[in-house]
Amino acid sequence: MCRVSFTIGKSYICEVLCDVLDMDICHIILGRPWQYDVGAIHDGRANTFTFDWKSRKIRLWPNLSQPDSKTSLEKTAMLIVSGPNLIDSWKESSDMLALMVADSHPDSQLADLPTDVQELLQSYKDIWPEELPAALPPMRSLQHHIDLQPGATLPNLPHYRMTPREHEELQRMIEDLLSKGLIQPSLSPCAIPALLVLKKDGTWRMCIDSRAINKITVKYRFPVPRLDDMLDKLTGATIFSKLDLRSGYHQIRIRPGDEWKTAFKTREGLYEWRVMPFGLCNAPATFMRLMNEVLKPILGKCCVVYFDDILVFSPSLQAHLEHLSSVFAILKAHKLYLNFPKCEFATGSVHFLGFVISSDGVLTDPQKVRAIAEWPTPKSIPEIRSFVGLANFYRRFIRGFSIIIAPLTECLKDKSLHWTNEQQNSFDTIKGALTSAPVLAIPDFDKPFLVDTDASSVGIGAVLSQEGRPVEFFSEKLSPSRQNWSAYEQEFYAVVRALKQWEHYLLHQDFVLCSDNQALQFINSQKTVNKMHARWTTFLQRFSFVLKHKSGVQNRVADALSRRSALVVQLQTELQGLSSIQELYATDKDFAAPWAELSNSSTVSFHDYSISHNYLFKAGLVCIPESSWREYLIQELHSGGLAAHAGRTKTLEQMQSRFFWPHLRRDVTRFVEKCPICQVYKGSAQNTGLYMPLPVPNSIWEDLSMDFVLGLPRTKRGADSIMVVVDRFSKMAHFLACRKTFDALNVAILFFKEIVRLHGLPRSITSDRDVKFVSHFWRELWKRLRTEIKLSSAYHPQTDGQTEVVNRSLSSMLRCIAHEHPKQWDDYLGQAEFAYNSMANRSTGQCPFSIVYTKLPNHVVDIAILPKCKSKSALQTTENYTKMLEDVKAKLSAANDSYKLAADAHRRKVVFNPGDLVMVRMRRERFQPGTYSKFSPRKIGPVPIIRRINDNAYVVDLPPEFHTPATFNVSDLFAYKSSDAGVIHTISSDEEILEPGET
Repeated sequence: MCRVSFTIGKSYICEVLCDVLDMDICHIILGRPWQYDVGAIHDGRANTFTFDWKSRKIRLWPNLSQPDSKTSLEKTAMLIVSGPNLIDSWKESSDMLALMVADSHPDSQLADLPTDVQELLQSYKDIWPEELPAALPPMRSLQHHIDLQPGATLPNLPHYRMTPREHEELQRMIEDLLSKGLIQPSLSPCAIPALLVLKKDGTWRMCIDSRAINKITVKYRFPVPRLDDMLDKLTGATIFSKLDLRSGYHQIRIRPGDEWKTAFKTREGLYEWRVMPFGLCNAPATFMRLMNEVLKPILGKCCVVYFDDILVFSPSLQAHLEHLSSVFAILKAHKLYLNFPKCEFATGSVHFLGFVISSDGVLTDPQKVRAIAEWPTPKSIPEIRSFVGLANFYRRFIRGFSIIIAPLTECLKDKSLHWTNEQQNSFDTIKGALTSAPVLAIPDFDKPFLVDTDASSVGIGAVLSQEGRPVEFFSEKLSPSRQNWSAYEQEFYAVVRALKQWEHYLLHQDFVLCSDNQALQFINSQKTVNKMHARWTTFLQRFSFVLKHKSGVQNRVADALSRRSALVVQLQTELQGLSSIQELYATDKDFAAPWAELSNSSTVSFHDYSISHNYLFKAGLVCIPESSWREYLIQELHSGGLAAHAGRTKTLEQMQSRFFWPHLRRDVTRFVEKCPICQVYKGSAQNTGLYMPLPVPNSIWEDLSMDFVLGLPRTKRGADSIMVVVDRFSKMAHFLACRKTFDALNVAILFFKEIVRLHGLPRSITSDRDVKFVSHFWRELWKRLRTEIKLSSAYHPQTDGQTEVVNRSLSSMLRCIAHEHPKQWDDYLGQAEFAYNSMANRSTGQCPFSIVYTKLPNHVVDIAILPKCKSKSALQTTENYTKMLEDVKAKLSAANDSYKLAADAHRRKVVFNPGDLVMVRMRRERFQPGTYSKFSPRKIGPVPIIRRINDNAYVVDLPPEFHTPATFNVSDLFAYKSSDAGVIHTISSDEEILEPGET
């Protein structure tokens, strides 16, 4: 819905609330609500409407004939007039909207060119036809290849529903393409839908929704020339021409045999492309390869190529004629055709890849920095805060930034606006610095680009950056109709406009796209799209990017820019350094006193505070003043790239080992409790239930636990399970992707490849009775290697409590970090393993990394943020490590005792002797398939005890018809109650120990 103002004649002005629809008949329909409000009377015979307005009668007549060209503008919605008539119309109306249309016919463009250039272009007139020849392009040595991922499921999607008019237009386009031979009927096993989108000029464009086929296509990369190298080649040039191919993609053939992979579906049938269509993921790389191959003899000598941009440069007009002639001859020989209206010939300056190329050299395009240069003078404290937030992001590129920005920050402290010449000079200086060459980076195509977009209710904008430096700014104010779009559509539009603006930079390579709208993460997975979204989605198919969500709080620059009414820009926040906090200590309420005391005197320490490398420390921890850094650091250690959404306690431990500020615990608690990912994907905590723990190991990676996490979705690598291996001493774990179908041999190979390679052979392995672990091969292997195998009793795997705890932690972490791509969970196993091993374990009080490797692992905040500290001496490291191992062993013993006390508080001990009669509980899983029912016995017996394995497991004389192992956990055994029944006791562990040599 939107409000629309309109006039009737010169006197009647009104505003109505309208729905927005695609209409060809008129601009606005005045419905019954308006007719009722004005009391309009309809004359059915004359087909007129009459109503009274300010003592005047206004009558609306039907438009039965075309208006005269000299009719004043107030009597018609749109006029197409000649130059003289335009002047007459202007005189009759003080307000007018004129659309100036220039004749783009080649002959009119030739008139402004030098005579020699005109003659050259006329001699090669056959390479710039108004339409491509109605025939297939030649079969060149290079065609477009489409290689599908092995084993991928072919898409077969239904066609989109259309109106009769749209269907008629689509069918007309299909017939045209068939007549030209660009497509052909298909019998392909895959199909993607075709649809129509409306262009700005009112005509239709046929689009193919290639997302499904792109998803299973092997991506290829083509080396892209360095921008600075291309610009260096232009040295000394004074005259330039820029060439553009007409429908360049349609001038390239599909590799024979690959046509069926381009099949698209309409209501009338199935068709496939014989030329390269728009929307395929590898199409830009193919086009770049063709241009480089065709123009190779002269590439770099008189022309440079960047995808479909061909720039011809010369030191003089005479040389330029020779160079153009060479280029035209090559294009003619290869039957490549130019789009003449989009070409520029023999000009003194030209826009190329975001720069203005002229005889004066390479200059920055003013459009790059217009978004900053046009920033209006702040009128309020929030506007000042927004601008300061933007400037702070680039402070490291501006010399003397703190001094320059000081007058503006003073306004923020006073919380009142006192705008004087001092503040204006500061504002202008910062704007000038932000738009100068030292700040703007020259694109480097060997490094990834970062595109950040944002939208507010008034505008959109974006910033293209590399390594934290801006390459180019972009902004656009939203029209009134676009301001009424949903937030999703505004954010989507911002993405499309940004990519269109920087298409010449981004088309060839992967990049990161950041937005603060989470819904955009599903752009490529929408099942149905409307016409506008379809047009945008088709455009996005040309790019290869990773979409990343980033909130406005995380990205202060984008948030600041999005509040402006003239522009909106969002930036990618690269991990910078903590140097910006050094200037905050002096004014921070928590740290101003110790900072002043230590800075202004020779005092080395003050209440556990000290200064090192110009940072304030408290007891060896970096002090963080009140700023957005606090929340950012918590986020990085809770849910950053090397974290896995650890809980409150473990996130707090990570923070407290590195940083300090008052109320750190409170801030961490609030952040973790409000984390939306944790709230959705984490389950409630569960007790581990270790009743009789296994003996404490003596050293690292000698006594291991093994288990499998099953039931995971199959990944593209075929993995559907995780083998979990845990060191029982250090609690370090390795998570290995595998398949459920792995037999004992495959498991052993994986174990030796990933575990033995790093830690050597273990002394013992504890596991459940998985078929892999009870196989003859598995037992015989470890018997020969003198490794002790410990198995839980059948259908009671709680012995291996350690891996059960790790499995729950791993499942929780994967749900949090892989929820966006659950079928790619194996890509996140490394992140989950690092996160788990870098968090302190409750039993040992240490993180597994520090126990095994004598030190904490370096996190991204340690390398990129924290100041460097001196290393400890080798002797001190050895002493600390020895002490830590002793402490770990003591804590493990204490933890075992506490677990046992907790368990024994609610249980009784039971001991059976050989020959005792017992009733055996038959769990459902022990029955043969198809034999269990609700009426099946829950217990069988009495049967005698044959052998006692330990306090927790016994072997009974089970009747052979049950076909199940005879080893039972004590919790499944009940003393047979006869006249001399014994006393019942309780047990808490259930391991069966196989000595070396026993099978």
